[in-house]
Amino acid sequence: MAVEEEGLRVFQSVKIKIGEAKNLPTYPGPNKMRDCYCTVNLDREEVFRTKIVEKSLCPFYGEDFYCEIPRSFRHLSFYIFDRDVFRRDSIIGKVAIQKEDLPKYHNRDTWFQLQHVDADSEVQGKVHLELRLSEVITDTGVVCHKLAARILECQGLPIVNGQCDPYATVTLAGPYRSEAKKTKVKKKTNNPQFDEVFYFEVTRPCSYNRKSHFDFEEEDVDKLEIRVDLWNASNLKFGDEFLGELRVPLNVLRQSSSYEAWYFLQPRDNGSKSLKPGDLGSLRLNVVYTEDHVFSSDYYSPLRDLLLRSADVEPVSASAAHVLGEVCREKQEAAIPLVRLFLHYGRVVPFISAIANAEVRRTQDPNTIFRGNSLTSKCIDETMKLAGMHYLHMTLKPAIEEICQSHKSCEIDPVKLKDGESLENNMENLRQYVDRIFNVITKSGVSCPTVMCDIFFSLREAAAKRFQDDLDVRYTAVSSFIFLRFFAPAILSPNLFQLTPHHTDPQTSRTLTLISKTIQTLGSLSKSKSASFKESYMAAFYEFFNEQKYADAVKNFLDLISSSGRRDPKSIEQPILLKEGFMIKRAQGRKRFGMKNFKKRWFCLTNHEFTYQKSKGDQPLCSIPIENILAVEKLEEESFKMKNMFQVIQPERALYIQANNCVEAKAWIDILTKVSQCNQKRLTVYHPSAYLNGHWLCCRASSDTAPGCSPCTGGLPANIQLDIDGDRETERIYSLFNSYMSKLEKMQEACGSRSVYDGPEQEEYSTFIIDDPQETYKTLKQVITGVGALEQEHAQYRRDKFKKTKYGSQEHPIGDKSFQSYIRQQSETSTHSI
Repeated sequence: MAVEEEGLRVFQSVKIKIGEAKNLPTYPGPNKMRDCYCTVNLDREEVFRTKIVEKSLCPFYGEDFYCEIPRSFRHLSFYIFDRDVFRRDSIIGKVAIQKEDLPKYHNRDTWFQLQHVDADSEVQGKVHLELRLSEVITDTGVVCHKLAARILECQGLPIVNGQCDPYATVTLAGPYRSEAKKTKVKKKTNNPQFDEVFYFEVTRPCSYNRKSHFDFEEEDVDKLEIRVDLWNASNLKFGDEFLGELRVPLNVLRQSSSYEAWYFLQPRDNGSKSLKPGDLGSLRLNVVYTEDHVFSSDYYSPLRDLLLRSADVEPVSASAAHVLGEVCREKQEAAIPLVRLFLHYGRVVPFISAIANAEVRRTQDPNTIFRGNSLTSKCIDETMKLAGMHYLHMTLKPAIEEICQSHKSCEIDPVKLKDGESLENNMENLRQYVDRIFNVITKSGVSCPTVMCDIFFSLREAAAKRFQDDLDVRYTAVSSFIFLRFFAPAILSPNLFQLTPHHTDPQTSRTLTLISKTIQTLGSLSKSKSASFKESYMAAFYEFFNEQKYADAVKNFLDLISSSGRRDPKSIEQPILLKEGFMIKRAQGRKRFGMKNFKKRWFCLTNHEFTYQKSKGDQPLCSIPIENILAVEKLEEESFKMKNMFQVIQPERALYIQANNCVEAKAWIDILTKVSQCNQKRLTVYHPSAYLNGHWLCCRASSDTAPGCSPCTGGLPANIQLDIDGDRETERIYSLFNSYMSKLEKMQEACGSRSVYDGPEQEEYSTFIIDDPQETYKTLKQVITGVGALEQEHAQYRRDKFKKTKYGSQEHPIGDKSFQSYIRQQSETSTHSI
């Protein structure tokens, strides 16, 4: 979800690795240990939670989290909680990284000291305030000055314990006075519209003398300030919760009698002494925050066209896409946006075929084919992740869930056997698991996505042509990807492929490691399989699988997924699970009588239907066929005074649903929109608010069948080739080229050197693959020209934004540190330009 900014879209995303915590404070009891988990928060809104690690003061989490950020935020925060069975979980400490500081820690493992959590420091949101100073002459001729403080509205206040009933106190404070007034409480909203005015007497001189009056006013006003405190009205005995404050000195009225601005709420300094930084322990994190500024499509045409021609360039090493792989520090950096761009335009198979053929021609030993971390390998990995995720889930998820739930012991290392365990029983348990997973994989060939099969076909043909004497190379070229880089890693770390919500426990993790090793070896078709294992117990266990039927099953599977005349998977009618989880829904009114209350339900979306039930595994209470979904849109918060709500619109009614947080709401809206995008009866207009008390809240129409009053938002396309923003991927490729500009210029020098000199090559140029120096130089020149043109457009946009932006506006409230640092950068840029 992008933020629109005058012809430019801004996308925010974050990828986080939560490593481990260490040296947490001991529990004040005889056990000393804690059961801890970690949450990821945008400001104070929780968007992710790790598993609970029990009985540890140094818990290891090892969990990854990625999300598109659908709103503005000030802090990315991490909280360590201690689970309490009988009371509310207690917070041990937090790490809060300001948005403007995220680049400092980009893609670096960093230990952060946990900080003490204080209710007075936990603030978010902004306030719209207006001040006006006016002269008032009383009936007796005395002049006094009155201050009108108007609280218009607040936005983005935190939801505390599931609710937000805010009110504000407005105080005129000085050295010798303090006068406070209070707004009304606004129920069930974190975006309250107050629009209340409070009057304060600022000065009251004894006699009217204009000169002496102004002398007195100036002296007095400098010492006064307006303080606005936001509170959440609580019914608990502990009192109302502090939400934040702002302080405005009245000398802002010195230039003008009126003043109006937006302010970020700030924490309150109550003078409390926090613990020493080291007292609470530390947390290891790796954070990658990305902000893409994307222009309209025509800006990217030159660079995009140059990239899309890569598959047709001879040799392919002289193409723009291959050049990107050469200059990036890691091939993965280049592979991710390249694959997404080529998928979007339906060019991924020709491109990967071209670079794979080039790599095969450079390979001397068939046993090392596609074994390195080349651009080809990384591009195929990324394609399998994008196109093959549903296939992976459909194939492996039931078996992985059974292994996690049954919890059978499968340890076959005699040294690690526990007391009472039988090596023979454990071997039999493991053999049954391996057999089941091997069978579901080798029988899944008909479900393999077409784009993967087309790539495997090109790999098979290239390998067979290059190594005609090796009859197995046509299989190993494919198995090195489908087994070694696709199925085996998913079995080893199912949480990284969304097969499990979190890391598995140590015993299950050990079982999955043994299964993954065995499946990897079965798929490799190596001639001396027992010798493939370093451990003698694995070699002994593998004797179970030395029968020819296993090798035949692997070859039949590889033949099927790498043949050009295979069955189209689109004809397969087996439902594919797309997303599931708990949400809160409002009764749809299918019964004539009864209250339309809100209930927590387990929702499940497949490519056939959208259902909900009381709990996971229960019979569905309601099933909505995908063809009956006419639109999926956000629901305005004012409808039910509830945040993160959306609506699934059907022919007769709408289903109103509340997600757990803004990230989950966006994910559900996106996937529901995607699967229903091709429905013939999709709506073009909808009602952004609910139908309550006999009318639509948005347009006041009384008929519940009245046509919508707002246009539906543009949805996501329904197929993998188009479910990608091509302009955003081209922008990312531009950013990579721009950041590696020095290496592009070095590569140009290398092309010149190879064209002119036939002697030994300089060492600094030897890392580049340059098969045709002249063609490569021509491509490099076009890339540098295209990147330079886009850089000029970005620079011009930044200059224009700098001129137009007002500090204190709704977009950039006073207290916005990221905007202050942006102002400094632009000032320095302007100085250098002059």
